[in-house]
Amino acid sequence: MPGVQSVERAFAVLRATAAGPSGISDIARRLHLPTSTVARMLATLEELGAVERVGEGFDYAVGPTILELANGSRGTSLTGVARVFLQELVERVGETAGVSVLESGLVHYLDHVASDNSIQIRDWTGTRLAPHVTSSGLVMLSHLPTAELEILLKQPLDRLTERTITRPAELRARLDEVRHAGVSWTVEELEPGISSVAAPVFNATGECIAAIHVHGPSYRFPAGKRDLAESAVTDIADRLSARLSADAG
Repeated sequence: MPGVQSVERAFAVLRATAAGPSGISDIARRLHLPTSTVARMLATLEELGAVERVGEGFDYAVGPTILELANGSRGTSLTGVARVFLQELVERVGETAGVSVLESGLVHYLDHVASDNSIQIRDWTGTRLAPHVTSSGLVMLSHLPTAELEILLKQPLDRLTERTITRPAELRARLDEVRHAGVSWTVEELEPGISSVAAPVFNATGECIAAIHVHGPSYRFPAGKRDLAESAVTDIADRLSARLSADAG
């Protein structure tokens, strides 16, 4: 049936963009479809908000309509469960805490709880950032399947500060260290003067589905507080993972 075939093809194109930003020719090659067919489907999906252009406009990623549907199930339930854990993390460390997920190759900040420090860090809730410049992004990248990671590493790694890693080989080595350590620190890699530490959140099947982090001005993270922050964020992430697994059961 032509109608069913069109739906199947459109869904296949959506799945291809969900794996990471991709161009028309790349998607057509992976799906064994004519380039003209993929171009027409992407144009229609873009009008519906199901995909959107990224970078210089030649690649497509999952769009706001699909993200809203996904967040309506996963995002809302995750933020609802995570908030009490974020509040405890703020109390223990004294810095702002947040939870984020990896969507279409970008870190999407779902929620945060601010500390009561007089000098505050901006609220990143709702923001989407490149994963290689954030502690949460590095944690989630370190648990991606190799094939998905390599797709993302084909994209340019923008330099936001002099500390930002922009070489794929260097980033791969960094991710190996993060995976082994179980946490990731970023020090002035997103913005000068800002440090952050994050730990992964897993579901019942052991898949990394999110990350918990704390961040603040770098001067407020001396050696002793770094140890406290790392221990607390790891503990909170582990307990949130256990809670989500229990709820799923």
